[in-house]
Amino acid sequence: MKKILFTLFIMYGFGLNAQNAQITDYDWKKMDPKQRKEVINNLSPEERKELLKRFRNNMVLENLEIDASDKTEFTQLYNEYLENQKQIKGQFNPNFNPETLSDDEAKAKLQQSFDVGQKLLDNRKKYADKMQQVIPCQKVLKLFQSEGMMRDKMNERKPHSGHDNTARAKQNP
Repeated sequence: MKKILFTLFIMYGFGLNAQNAQITDYDWKKMDPKQRKEVINNLSPEERKELLKRFRNNMVLENLEIDASDKTEFTQLYNEYLENQKQIKGQFNPNFNPETLSDDEAKAKLQQSFDVGQKLLDNRKKYADKMQQVIPCQKVLKLFQSEGMMRDKMNERKPHSGHDNTARAKQNP
C-alpha cells in the first residue's frame, strides 16, 4: 500500500494536470492525501492496478514530452516493454536463504540470476531500438534514467527485513 501511495505522490509531484485526472471522476490534485488514500482503498485490486498504470503512463508521457501523434504507439511499446520485463523477472524467485543452499545449489542460483539479468538487458536493448522508431534516442535514454531514479526512490522507502534503514540513511552524505 505504501508503494501505491508513494507512486501516486510522485506522479502528483510531476505535475499531472487536470486533463490526466480523467482517469476516473476524481480530481486528484484537489484531493488531500487522506481523501486520495480513502478513494484508492475503495478501489478493487484490478482498478488500483489500472489506475497506477495510467498514472505511470501519463507521467512518462508528460516527463518525456511525447508528441500527441506518437503517444498511442509509444504507450503501447512502453507497456509491452514493462510486461516483458515483469515476465523475465518472474523467472527468478529471490525468496530463498542463501545460507541454507549447498554449494551446487548456490552456484546454480547465482547462474540463474546472471541469466535473468542478461535477459532483462537484452529486452531493454530490444525495446530501446523499437522506441527509437517512435521517439528520439535522447528521450529513450531519459526514460531509462527516470526508471532508475524511480526504482531508487521506491527502494529507499521499501522496508528491508532485518535491516535498519536509519543506518543506511546516515551513510549517504
